[in-house]
Amino acid sequence: MHAKYLNLFAVILLFGIGATLLASFTFQEKEPWTPEQLLSPESLAATLNDPQAKQPIVICIGPAAPIKNSIDMGATKEKENLDKLKKQLKNTPKDAAIVLYCGCCPFAKCPNIRPAFSLLNQMKFENHKLLDIPENIKANWIDQGYPVNE
Repeated sequence: MHAKYLNLFAVILLFGIGATLLASFTFQEKEPWTPEQLLSPESLAATLNDPQAKQPIVICIGPAAPIKNSIDMGATKEKENLDKLKKQLKNTPKDAAIVLYCGCCPFAKCPNIRPAFSLLNQMKFENHKLLDIPENIKANWIDQGYPVNE
């Protein structure tokens, strides 16, 4: 009788592990960026604060464009703003350093980052990154004292 429960426990455990791995794999497959294409706020802030560093094109694809010298495209969940982004980058070299950010809400729920990042993939950009803002722009950028527009 004891062996029967152990076997049942083992089956349930294996099912749980399998389901977790499948969910993780499925989530990773849905994102249009790779882990290497995520840029930490600390790294971008260091670049923006270094006058000797080659500056990337920083584009806000959400509200307000608070990051220093960033270009405001508006929320790219809206088709007209996605078209505006495409027009903005039309003549940009494919190897240009581009950083996209939003920060309107927790990263996992953001409606703007996926359409914009997918667009840059479709346009065949080679050096584009997504600013990794897990909470929001206030908590992960402004409250950290990183450079902002005045």
